[in-house]
Amino acid sequence: MNPYRLVFMMGLISLFADIASSGAHAIVGPYMQIFGASGFVVSFVAGFGELLGYGLRIVSGHLSDKTRQYWPFAIFGYMVSLVSVPLMGIGKSWPSIAVWVFTERVGKAIRAPARDTILSYGARNIGTGAGYGLHQALDLVGSLTGPILVSAFLLAGMGYQASFFFLFIPAMVAMLLMVSAKRNYPNPEKLEPREHGTGQKEISRPLWIYIIAVSLVGMGFSDFPLVAYHVKKNMIMEDSQIPLLYSLAMVVGALTAFYFGRLFDRIGIYAVAVGVAISTLFSYCAFLGGSAGVILGIVLWGVGIGVQESIMRASIANSIHHSARGRVFGIFNASYGIFSFVGSAIMGLLYDQSVVYLVYFSIASHIAAFTALLLVAGKSFNQR
Repeated sequence: MNPYRLVFMMGLISLFADIASSGAHAIVGPYMQIFGASGFVVSFVAGFGELLGYGLRIVSGHLSDKTRQYWPFAIFGYMVSLVSVPLMGIGKSWPSIAVWVFTERVGKAIRAPARDTILSYGARNIGTGAGYGLHQALDLVGSLTGPILVSAFLLAGMGYQASFFFLFIPAMVAMLLMVSAKRNYPNPEKLEPREHGTGQKEISRPLWIYIIAVSLVGMGFSDFPLVAYHVKKNMIMEDSQIPLLYSLAMVVGALTAFYFGRLFDRIGIYAVAVGVAISTLFSYCAFLGGSAGVILGIVLWGVGIGVQESIMRASIANSIHHSARGRVFGIFNASYGIFSFVGSAIMGLLYDQSVVYLVYFSIASHIAAFTALLLVAGKSFNQR
């Protein structure tokens, strides 16, 4: 079995899945505003969706490790998520739209720990950072393509509902690729080299600090729907241009994931710290600038996405024994999700009161995260 091919196939699955989910993500904020949702509501729905998407990974990660049924968890999770995307278009009120947003995130919670564990078996053979970086780069290509398609649909006058419905096509392609990957790699754990079958099964103190640092990044990282809401509310750009902002972020994120993945294999946690430092001022640019500020803010936001979705996970794969990775990935992502939800709720409230306070909160969270990362950079996560 070829480990590089497994990583590439998992990346292709994420690419097509993200065409669907990111296409929906790019327009759900403005779509909810049509039905009377406020800035707080949009931010709360996005944040609570992320809480479900990350928080429930504790359960799915534990169960996937306990049963060793990684493929069934991954396939079922993708199915739940990808069916939910076109159903967002049938909503006749913002609460009904929110239900499908939440369902899509639950599907992601079911699949993510199992998918990350499967991916780790291949990535450990080609360089953990490089493997996760390649996977995330392909993932973000999908995140780029989805909003571009949606923007084209809106420019063609198809409307929001039709745009959601058409996203079912890439969703089906992702499911077919998933079935093919399972058929070709029914036992991916056999790819794990014997010398790499080591690592701790519990979370050490330095690793806990790392998890908290990553969670602080999530707390201060605004969801795109709130940025899109801000742009639409203040008429900074046309509706059809808003999804293109998300595409721009995904281009930056894909390049960041690929480059920082290789950087991580050389300098470790310092690469994560550099990425966090670069993205610190995204909120200042996106919420306090005009059109140029929004574009610069989105570029910095894209750097943050690229780092968060690639090398932050690689640290877990490097330090945890393969038999416990699903559980630890679950804890890692659950902590991130809880902090993200709290941060989204706070930023939604602050947005309705004063955008300046939102910016202060975001920057403070990033500075705290950067400081915590420097505390553990260069240390082994295997030490107590």
